Amino acid sequence: MFSLPVPQRWESLRGRFSADGYVALPGLISPSGLAELGGEARRLEADAVRRDFRMPDMADSPRHMTTLGGHQIARASPMITRLYADRDLLRLLSSLLGRAVVPVHDPVERHVLNVLHRPGDTHGTHTDDYPLALVLFLEAPPHQTDGGLLEFHPGRGALDALDAPGARRVHHRPADGYLLRSDVTAHRVTPLERPGLRRTVLNFAYTTPGRQGATTSSAALLYD
Repeated sequence: MFSLPVPQRWESLRGRFSADGYVALPGLISPSGLAELGGEARRLEADAVRRDFRMPDMADSPRHMTTLGGHQIARASPMITRLYADRDLLRLLSSLLGRAVVPVHDPVERHVLNVLHRPGDTHGTHTDDYPLALVLFLEAPPHQTDGGLLEFHPGRGALDALDAPGARRVHHRPADGYLLRSDVTAHRVTPLERPGLRRTVLNFAYTTPGRQGATTSSAALLYD
């Protein structure tokens, strides 16, 4: 299912992640895995919920998206639950962070499905409850000008940092992944720019031993 980077590359990837709080993992999902996961996501999307509101504890930033929480995914998709706990994946993430990485206990937030599929859909400015977000792209807009870009500011957790010099925008393709130090890095997804575009991702949240328990109400509002 995964096409993990070879161990010889882990040190250089760890350096990039340490410097930026972000590292791209292009082609992280194998071609057959992308087909299988894409089909699973389309099946799960039938039970997903449309969300259109502003997040009160994240500076009233907008949420226009369709979501499915981890507790629902766990009941419906043994495949995603198995992938989330993949031992080789956890070894890679632990190497990139430089310390042990473990699954999140919170059943709602551990693995979620996020779908942007209407013009203007966006996942507004936020930081996450847990240290690591591994984002897996099942669908993505084809061009940078289409929107749906990850925007983040390396080393800055203040939400207004995304409007300051140094903020970055990154385009990803289907089968790509990225790892983000998401608790201390302000980030958002830019709005989709036109009809017919889709951005479907699985977001796997991970933490470190001894750090369990959400710090905000954001996930409950978005995924419960």
